[in-house]
Amino acid sequence: MSYPGYPPTGYPAFPGYPPAGQESSFPPPGQYSYPSGFPPVGGGAYPPTPSSGYPGAGGYPGAGGYPGAGGYPAPGGYPSAPQPGGAPSYPGGQGFGAPPSGAGFSGYPQAPSQSYGGGPSQVPLPGGFPGGPMPSQYPGGQSPYPSQINTESLPSYPVFSPVSLDYSSEPASMTQGTQGTIQPAANFDAMRDAEILRKAMKGFGTDEQAIVDVVANRSNDQRQKIKAAFKTMYGKDLIKDLKSELSGNMEELILALFMPPTYYDAWSLQNAMKGVGTQERVLIEILCTRTNQEIREIVRCYQSEFGRDLEKDIRSDTSGHFERLLVSMCQGNRDENQNVNHQLAQEDAQRLYQAGEGKLGTDESCFNMILATRSFPQLKATMEAYSRMANRDLLSSVGREFSGSVESGLKTILQCALNRPAFFAERLHYSMKGAGTDDSTLVRIVVTRSEIDLVQIKQMFSQMYQKTLSTRIASDTSGDYRRLLLAIVGQ
Repeated sequence: MSYPGYPPTGYPAFPGYPPAGQESSFPPPGQYSYPSGFPPVGGGAYPPTPSSGYPGAGGYPGAGGYPGAGGYPAPGGYPSAPQPGGAPSYPGGQGFGAPPSGAGFSGYPQAPSQSYGGGPSQVPLPGGFPGGPMPSQYPGGQSPYPSQINTESLPSYPVFSPVSLDYSSEPASMTQGTQGTIQPAANFDAMRDAEILRKAMKGFGTDEQAIVDVVANRSNDQRQKIKAAFKTMYGKDLIKDLKSELSGNMEELILALFMPPTYYDAWSLQNAMKGVGTQERVLIEILCTRTNQEIREIVRCYQSEFGRDLEKDIRSDTSGHFERLLVSMCQGNRDENQNVNHQLAQEDAQRLYQAGEGKLGTDESCFNMILATRSFPQLKATMEAYSRMANRDLLSSVGREFSGSVESGLKTILQCALNRPAFFAERLHYSMKGAGTDDSTLVRIVVTRSEIDLVQIKQMFSQMYQKTLSTRIASDTSGDYRRLLLAIVGQ
């Protein structure tokens, strides 16, 4: 179907509009204005026309790349980040990315205005931004991702020592308008909490509820103080005691909560490259989404705790353009200036087009250079400029020019530039979709985002899949493991 007043005057006409022989039945472009509230402010997009489907064979997190050449993730573009305190659901209850309908549609929920620059980045984008087609039955119906997820058992967990590193999370400029579900407890008493945990593990059986009540309601910094108080009071290592009392997914979740954030990321990276095979999706999820400061601390922690060089391990476990992308990420040198240079965005968009769609073959180094060095707000402006110039979005162009893990990595960077909470919401969805549950991914995202932006991730999850995150977790997990996850996520 067509929409009155689209495309606006000055934009390239869509091929086939109006249909030959029916010109009198269709309004000429520019005759009417947009419906109230549309186009949305902040880079929203006119819905693209459906084409080939979503995602490609294999899909992410498998080896086939993420997602396929059909584009990502829905007609209407990747959803914008929610405002704190909730945001309206997509219109019509049609699922993730349902296209707008009706003259009264007021636009998709938008990212906090302070996150990105205004100006030219708010121009409506022909061809859809940055969306791409997907089957109408998504997110219900058959999963487009592989149902068999690698859930091989993890190696024994390390008993780690405290690391004197700065474990602060993302800079304020990247977390404005975001909120974690876990806040530091008021009237905190580390010795009292240590005593509660000691009693919960003493004697016959274990009082898991007492452990849940303490662990889920303390910040990571407070958990580190509890761990130190426990050793001071009882001369025993809290982690060793917990390991002896717990098992399976509950053990993994508890230990993750007691690891300092930087150590947990470093441990996850080492575990992803240990033994036979490599869990590329873990390397991508961590190295392509963290800030410069976080990455530099991870590199130092990896060396001090495991006596290994992260870059060398990556070089030995990966290859080709994927290796180069991860090595670039390891440097932690991305520009983090929040001001957008629109002239540079236009130039970068032209470079990317000439390196991919505009030539035979692909200049991978050009994509690597721009996506590894530009700030996330700058990349968002570049994607908008690319859509205006090429009449197609950059995410789908990456899907056509790349495949496998390097495609997944490049798309992850672009998705985080658009809407980081929506990226993690989608990863959570696929950790629980299909046969079995990818518990390691579920645990890792819930724990690492619990004090950063899990509130916004929950909001995006509800909008994208018409079901709350807590409902999905409750249906996919059980026992004390379920109870602790739900206590962290909240309702």
